Amino acid sequence: MRFTNLTSLLVASGLSLASCVNSRPIHYYTVGTSTAPMTKVNPDGPVLLVGNVATPVSLQDGRIRYLTGSYEAGAYEFHRWLEQPGVMVRNSLLQSLRASGQFRTVLESSSSAQGDYVLRGSLHEFGEVDRETIQTRISLQLELVDVKTKRDVWDRLVQHDEPVAGRKIGDVVQSFDRNLQEVVKEVTLETGKLLSVASQR
Repeated sequence: MRFTNLTSLLVASGLSLASCVNSRPIHYYTVGTSTAPMTKVNPDGPVLLVGNVATPVSLQDGRIRYLTGSYEAGAYEFHRWLEQPGVMVRNSLLQSLRASGQFRTVLESSSSAQGDYVLRGSLHEFGEVDRETIQTRISLQLELVDVKTKRDVWDRLVQHDEPVAGRKIGDVVQSFDRNLQEVVKEVTLETGKLLSVASQR
């Protein structure tokens, strides 16, 4: 009887604890909201298609990831991205490329979309790095393909680390936002230069 009472007490305590844990709200965040001016066009520029940015399985559940040391990784259970990081990166690229004024038009790649080049890639890292200092890291592999020839015009890894100004999750998210802006700016400038040279050949 005493065993039964003890079991009941443990079960009740466990349910109470679970209830407390589950009552914590989940906070959602987004980055890459564009502050770019209205879309510009270059009537003589190429048509650029922006394809999907593949997201690794470890980033698909939405939880904000962090890396401690060289090998240990974790995730914030109650702090999550509103969209998958690959989607946020792609949307930011679309906004920046459209606002650059280097292209006739910039479209999302699809079965019906036609263009001169397609930009696509895969996300390797999109996480907080906790070492001597706290930083965010974005590591993005991109390729620019000529639609007609199917050949790569550009294939490279774009990686950027951005310091985190404080120790709150809001500081981490702001660092991600600055980081993404720098990555997108670099890709936009590089893509424009390459296609400008290619169009003169």
